[in-house]
Amino acid sequence: METLPIVWFVAIAVLWIGFLLLEGFDLGVGMHMLLSARGDRAAKENDRRVMLNTIGPVWDGNEVWLITAGAALFAAFPMWYASLFSALYVPLTITLLALIARAVSIEYRGKMADPRWAAFWTWALGVGSLVVAFCIGAALAITSTGLPIDANGDRVGHPFVWLTPPAVIGGLAVVGFALVHGATFLALKSDGPVRERAGRFAATWAPLCLAPAAVWALWVQFAQGGTALSWSLVALAVAGAAIGWISARGRRERLAFVGFATFLVGGAGAIFAAMFPNVLPSTLDPAHSLTVWNAASGTYTLTVMTVVAAFGLPLVIAYQAWSYWIFRRRITPGAIPDAHGFVPAILRAKD
Repeated sequence: METLPIVWFVAIAVLWIGFLLLEGFDLGVGMHMLLSARGDRAAKENDRRVMLNTIGPVWDGNEVWLITAGAALFAAFPMWYASLFSALYVPLTITLLALIARAVSIEYRGKMADPRWAAFWTWALGVGSLVVAFCIGAALAITSTGLPIDANGDRVGHPFVWLTPPAVIGGLAVVGFALVHGATFLALKSDGPVRERAGRFAATWAPLCLAPAAVWALWVQFAQGGTALSWSLVALAVAGAAIGWISARGRRERLAFVGFATFLVGGAGAIFAAMFPNVLPSTLDPAHSLTVWNAASGTYTLTVMTVVAAFGLPLVIAYQAWSYWIFRRRITPGAIPDAHGFVPAILRAKD
């Protein structure tokens, strides 16, 4: 049995979990821009500016995990990448457009002191975050439960054959987790009304929001045949969810954040552990399923990737940890400068 394919299966699992853990609260904050702002127009704008500034220094670094996970998948398991990305061409294209909308809205929202301008980009950020969370969750759920692929790894059926109950559950799971994770992040990183409202959301809605993720994890355990390791990780996820919810109700924000993060790590780890050695099961015939062995690159490629990752990954993690440390303080409304009084060039020319 070759070791390197297993190493890279674990590495890709870690990259996807890292993305969900870090980008999860980014996506949640984006959705809370629409859900959790209260009061008159000025109060809502103050709330939204606080929310946006909690993720302002880190959101683009968090998205690097998505790019790295996709690149590692392409290099280490090209058959897995080819089958999955071609079968999910429609939702992944929608995801890309939503990611662009999110990035542009974060950068452009404060470029003009105009309520209509801010409202447009607020909706772009909120809806874009929702779409990204749902589509990524659906894609990962399909990876763990299967697609109708033939012996060549090609999808059989229409372009929306991927839209199955497991895909919907996976999409709802990531949306729900992002809402709770984003709320605990806001409670940890902000002060004032946003902090209170976010803490209340996590304490009230955590069980309902995390339920789809629990269903997804258990579905994979029973469908793929859970192992002792995967069931142990399920137990870890349950413990994390309990700690997170109890801590959120007691307004222990740091412990709540750690608890819900543990829920994600345990639950996602359980899914990857249960699906091993499959990386993309075939719902047509188990013989057509892609596994760690038949989807992997050659030994030379995996060896080079391992050497590069051994040097590069610690540097990336160290730099990102440093950036979180630098921007560790809470955000308050009084600490945010006013929006730019920018006037478009075409209007200046008319004057």
